[in-house]
Amino acid sequence: MLNWHMTVCGEPSNEERFFMKNLYPFLTLCALLGIAPLNADERGASVVVIYNRSMTESKMVADHYALKRAVPDNQILGLDLPKVETISRKDYQNLLQNPILEFLETNRFLEFSTEIIKATEERPGGVLVKPLKSRIRYAVLCYGVPSRILRDTNLVEIGHEKEPAQLQRNEAAVDSELALLPWIKLKYPLVSAIPNTAYASTNASQINPGSGVLMVSRLDGPSPEIARGLVDKAIQAENTGLWGRAYFDLRGLTNTQYKLGDDWLRNASLITRRLCFETMVDEQGPVLTAPVPLSHIAIYAGWYIDHACGPFTQPQVEFMPGAFAYHLHSFSAHEIRNASRYWVGPLLAKGATITMGAVDEPYLEMTPDIGTFISRFLRGFSFGEAAYSSLKFLSWQITIIGDPLYCPFDKPPQEYHEILVKKQSPLLEWSQLKIIDLNEVTDCPRPEIIKFLETIPDTRKSAVLQEKLGDVYSADKNYSKSISAYQQALKLKPSPQQKNRLVFTLAKLYEAQNQGGKAFDLLKDFVKDTPDYPDLKRIFLKLAELAKTYGKRSEVTRFEQEAEKRK
Repeated sequence: MLNWHMTVCGEPSNEERFFMKNLYPFLTLCALLGIAPLNADERGASVVVIYNRSMTESKMVADHYALKRAVPDNQILGLDLPKVETISRKDYQNLLQNPILEFLETNRFLEFSTEIIKATEERPGGVLVKPLKSRIRYAVLCYGVPSRILRDTNLVEIGHEKEPAQLQRNEAAVDSELALLPWIKLKYPLVSAIPNTAYASTNASQINPGSGVLMVSRLDGPSPEIARGLVDKAIQAENTGLWGRAYFDLRGLTNTQYKLGDDWLRNASLITRRLCFETMVDEQGPVLTAPVPLSHIAIYAGWYIDHACGPFTQPQVEFMPGAFAYHLHSFSAHEIRNASRYWVGPLLAKGATITMGAVDEPYLEMTPDIGTFISRFLRGFSFGEAAYSSLKFLSWQITIIGDPLYCPFDKPPQEYHEILVKKQSPLLEWSQLKIIDLNEVTDCPRPEIIKFLETIPDTRKSAVLQEKLGDVYSADKNYSKSISAYQQALKLKPSPQQKNRLVFTLAKLYEAQNQGGKAFDLLKDFVKDTPDYPDLKRIFLKLAELAKTYGKRSEVTRFEQEAEKRK
């Protein structure tokens, strides 16, 4: 078993020297960057929960969340709201905004100060009412609370005529509008968007209503069961850590006005690598296709197509508990309670725990800065804090979905490791993998990493660690040992998508090492064992090619015919 501690007496072992040399600087950095955790009661006391009294399911989600997060009873508010996702501007103000504001003020959860502004030659005098202090930081909207404020064509505000036509709009996400509730008495304009004072914050504690931002998110999705499960998966990940792989699907843009989207995603991928997640980046242009083997998804971010597609249309998607998934699209959250349209609903239906999306056209530069989000979230911000630090504007189109308190990185890595050891958790292999990735990032000599992986007993029983050993051998150009490691990984019950990746990696290695006959046998067994693979045509064509090359001509016609049957 790996030991994250120095020995109490005597000389450290080789194993301990390996970690002491490469790991402890990282742990110190994480401790400095992390946010001091609060206990469950303190965190729950920072939340107000809002549900739709017209829907029994909405109250069930609210009660479940309040129980799980120890939210006091007097911080739960039921409102009579329409049962649809959209709401008019008038109804939003009368049924949501004003009752919530009254609730917060009456219970002294939010207090305001009044300041007299004296008149000068340049400006008239007046009264300034601004937030003074707040006992809460978050508002959680539960399944059944509308998500989208419709455009009010009768609303006229003077002074915005010179703004670009595309910004002369007053529709918005409910979450984004409510986030500015602390400034509501300043009568900020509803046309266009309002700069977010919390954007790019590096001090999470400063994001609060007293400084102008109420962090609003929602427990929502295609069903109340999915909405309720968001807090369960968040707590599960908090207890044992968020583990798995990171995937980024870029468009490969270099010199267009949309390059910013790729830049954000690429920055995020650099951060996940630096913080020791196995990271895959695709820059080919089209979105990922169904055959791409996405195993053990902890983080996914990509763009740009209307509706969920590719790997996310498969019957099972391998989201890890606590996973973040985000697809940048103008209408990704246009419908949230739909499991097949747009992106937010399908991602939640397939198992994502937290996400963000646009209820209406936001324009690229006004969507979340995913690089900033990933940077803050992986360094100890709560989901709500990381989400709001990634938004340049509020009173706009972005909705935040998931438990805002969710914080799976508020403990130092060694503490999560010790928890997994104590629980004898199968997730322990991911903690070990993260240590290996750390040493790669810090340029530890490859032979040391190989020696360590070969030495520890856990590698011999872990498909995840065996695959990593194969990867390191391949990087070291020791292909025969790489093949052996991948073969062993296949025997250790890999996940379905990991198995697919291992098979295709092995087949390519076999061919490169003039062992095409083994590639043929491997792929032949694969099509037999995996009849539902979404791109069998390509595999059958490859089998026909290998059959021609390696003297199995009797099977060429059969595989070509099998390929013809597939679209």
